Amino acid sequence: MEPQSSKHYDLEERTLKFAREVIAFTNTLRKTLANVEIIKQIIRSSSSVGANYIEANESLSKKGYALRVKICRKEAKESIYWLKLIEIKEEATEKQRASLVREATELMKIFGSILEKVKSQL
Repeated sequence: MEPQSSKHYDLEERTLKFAREVIAFTNTLRKTLANVEIIKQIIRSSSSVGANYIEANESLSKKGYALRVKICRKEAKESIYWLKLIEIKEEATEKQRASLVREATELMKIFGSILEKVKSQL
């Protein structure tokens, strides 16, 4: 496998792992009225990061690829917002949230870097 394909695969796996970890995290939360609505949003945005990256890798043009990567970055940023908004009482859960926020931030930066590189090639 060539290095570029390997990078795509690794990022696809990483975004899948992120979505799975968010889902597992949300399953531990108290189901208050607010949390139920926020949980729906965080699951959508966190899973959308990887789904859009898969779409980006299937793009037929650099412009299509750039558009999907931009959506990945946006969804990662949105995930951070929803994670920060969730109501948490337990310290262990707070540490888990902080870890997910860090991962979403890293993903956002990775997609931002990819986007800048692709834009310079357009």
